[in-house]
Amino acid sequence: MHKSDEKYQAYVKILEEELIPAMGCTEPIAIAYAGAVARKTLGNLPEQLDIKVSGNIIKNVKSVIVPNTGGMRGIAAALCAGVIAGDAEALLEVIARVTSGQKEEIKSYMDQVKPKITPASTGHVFEIDLTVTQGTETARVRIVDTHTNIILIEKNGQPVFQKDVCSGKEEKKTDHSILNIEDIIDFANTVDTEDVKEVLERQIRYNTAISEEGLRGNYGANIGKVLLHTYGDNIKIRARAKAAAGSDARMNGCELPVVINSGSGNQGMTASIPVIEFARELQVSHDKMLRALVLSNLVTIHLKTGIGTLSAYCGAVSAGCGSGAGIAYLYGGDYEVIAHTIVNSLAIVSGIICDGAKASCAAKISAAVDAGIMGYEMYIQGQQFYGGDGIVTHGVENTIRNVGQLAKEGMCETDKEIIRIMVERG
Repeated sequence: MHKSDEKYQAYVKILEEELIPAMGCTEPIAIAYAGAVARKTLGNLPEQLDIKVSGNIIKNVKSVIVPNTGGMRGIAAALCAGVIAGDAEALLEVIARVTSGQKEEIKSYMDQVKPKITPASTGHVFEIDLTVTQGTETARVRIVDTHTNIILIEKNGQPVFQKDVCSGKEEKKTDHSILNIEDIIDFANTVDTEDVKEVLERQIRYNTAISEEGLRGNYGANIGKVLLHTYGDNIKIRARAKAAAGSDARMNGCELPVVINSGSGNQGMTASIPVIEFARELQVSHDKMLRALVLSNLVTIHLKTGIGTLSAYCGAVSAGCGSGAGIAYLYGGDYEVIAHTIVNSLAIVSGIICDGAKASCAAKISAAVDAGIMGYEMYIQGQQFYGGDGIVTHGVENTIRNVGQLAKEGMCETDKEIIRIMVERG
């Protein structure tokens, strides 16, 4: 792929748009972002907070610790953190710089205002609709489809900013439908790594740091430590353990940032850390590692495009397949090897559900990375799944489309039932 090609430039842009920093699980952080924007619009500290959220937001915020809140969980904690201490200009790092005094203020403010939380009824999978009040003054912020995609800001009922709901999907300015496995491999082989170096080096730094913190500290169910203690530290276990450890930390209040992929920090870590570990184990050049990360990240984005930002389908599966593809690339795999690695991986773990952000995400990451590695090992040993085996069909792109249809359409009722169980019995 030539540097002057339109598709080349688009692939670079997709990486820049998708691999961005975030601190904390991205759904509560999106709520904090809405809170910070609403307070800035209001111009005062609100005395009343009314927030409507879609079921998938409830699912992904309910059980995860919001960073910089002293260990609090849930929608109210995220919202109040954004209102009290949020920097509206910092996007998904909105509550990255919270003072110790503000942490105390968040708790007392939450107890005082008792935010009103109700389900959104518009049918959007991703929606945050916040209204804040102080006396006779009001401000409203509405976010739809993706984490920072504000479609409406109102002050006292008058629009300050507005765009059509349908344009929500255009927040990612680059068309993801141009992605395909053959071109992704071509791009990984031919890209001038200087064009992607900044975004990938940041991913390496951030995601490695939080992974190491996950292994040092005591976070959640400590899946990373369990893996290493139980199975040893050979490269296949280490790749799973270090990716899981990053999630251990991130889901349980660690205040380090990650570089996300397709709106998710867990996906960002799953797509990157195993590839980094294998690159170091195989002692490949830094250039080769960057190219493998290009491949893993773009495969993950491609797989997620047909699924959507949030669904009942665990996003770690897509990222685990992406990392499997990146690992195959490090071993010198060509299109045939990489395509079969992806198909094999999808056939193994496409049944994992997303039941919200929480400690068990780390274990699902481990399983997804294991499937990615297994998908590669199967093919190099002359084994594969064939078209007609379940959701697998002939051709990697066709199988990817099947998975997108399964996740986006087929699992809609599953998603509703998961949310009902979590809300009524959790």
